Amino acid sequence: MLQALAIIIGYLLGSLPTAYIAGRLTRGEDIRRLGGGNMGALNAAREAGPVVGLIVLLVDLAKGAGAILAARYLGMSLLWVYLAGFASIVGHCWPLFLKFRGGKGAATTLGVFLALAPVPLACCVPVLVAIVLLTSNITLGMAGALLLFPLLLWVFGQPYSTLIYAILVALFLFGR
Repeated sequence: MLQALAIIIGYLLGSLPTAYIAGRLTRGEDIRRLGGGNMGALNAAREAGPVVGLIVLLVDLAKGAGAILAARYLGMSLLWVYLAGFASIVGHCWPLFLKFRGGKGAATTLGVFLALAPVPLACCVPVLVAIVLLTSNITLGMAGALLLFPLLLWVFGQPYSTLIYAILVALFLFGR
């Protein structure tokens, strides 16, 4: 029963349409119909301003981290913690509250990894930033960080299950 609750909490957290709410509050429009059409922090920053984009980024990070922390609070095994985190990513990509039309899940994924392995993730951030600054391509920056992350998990002695989870989540995002 608690396992189902952890998954539901993760999905509902992920389903909170942060960028959509920000677009409605600041522009009175659906953010998915503006700019690149993505329901994420970058599109929110471009269309509603950098402060709004930063707020969306922080809340989307918190959605992923919150799912992990909630599952841990409920005393779930690591497998169910991973599933709750993944449920938050799925919720962001296919939110219940917006007819299952959401974002790409990048910031929510970073939030999941922030809660699972903060030091290895922090080591990926300079790579992400460098790639974005050199190419102006957030997707490429995320890809670089997600490719480096499993190696850093191994270097920092994280459980192999976390390393495998990171690879599977990265493959999910690449496929998305």
